[in-house]
Amino acid sequence: MDVLAGAILLFLVMDPVGNVPIFISLLKDLPAKRRRLVVLRELFIALVVLVVFWAIGPWVLDLLHLRQESVSIAGGIVLFLIGLRMIFPSAEGIMGETPDGEPFIVPLAIPCVAGPSSMATLMLLGASHPQSQLLLLGALGLAWSANLVIVLSAVVLMRYLGKRTLIALERLMGMLLVTLSVQMFLDGVGRYLNP
Repeated sequence: MDVLAGAILLFLVMDPVGNVPIFISLLKDLPAKRRRLVVLRELFIALVVLVVFWAIGPWVLDLLHLRQESVSIAGGIVLFLIGLRMIFPSAEGIMGETPDGEPFIVPLAIPCVAGPSSMATLMLLGASHPQSQLLLLGALGLAWSANLVIVLSAVVLMRYLGKRTLIALERLMGMLLVTLSVQMFLDGVGRYLNP
């Protein structure tokens, strides 16, 4: 297995550019210093979740008699609901009431970074290259590092964007997230119907 090819694949599946608007939308009311800490915390949690899933994910799915398609369909439904709330925000914000006014684990760590697609890709790469597990972990580390750089850079740029720009970005990205979630749902259904 080529580490760089695996890293690029995982990077594309993690979709940091697509996740930027969600991070911006959920962190816009936090002070700049706190935003960086939340991004670091959430991305670290996502990395831990992905490593744990790499280690025991296939075993847990087998134990619970869950298919990968179920994970994809459930992830699509969750992202769809988040996207709808971005387009039509309530007074409590996208995720409703959050402790200390900031998100914790959902939706930034899971499913944005450590989502069904990332987990499925890890499982696929691990099954395809059983002799290259350490290289797969290296690829995951590279993809995660690139993700971190992009999201942190975007969060720093938040201070230069006006409130109207942030609202417009949030609604636009909500539309894109709804579209992506429907595709994730359809992919899961398609794989279920055509194994």
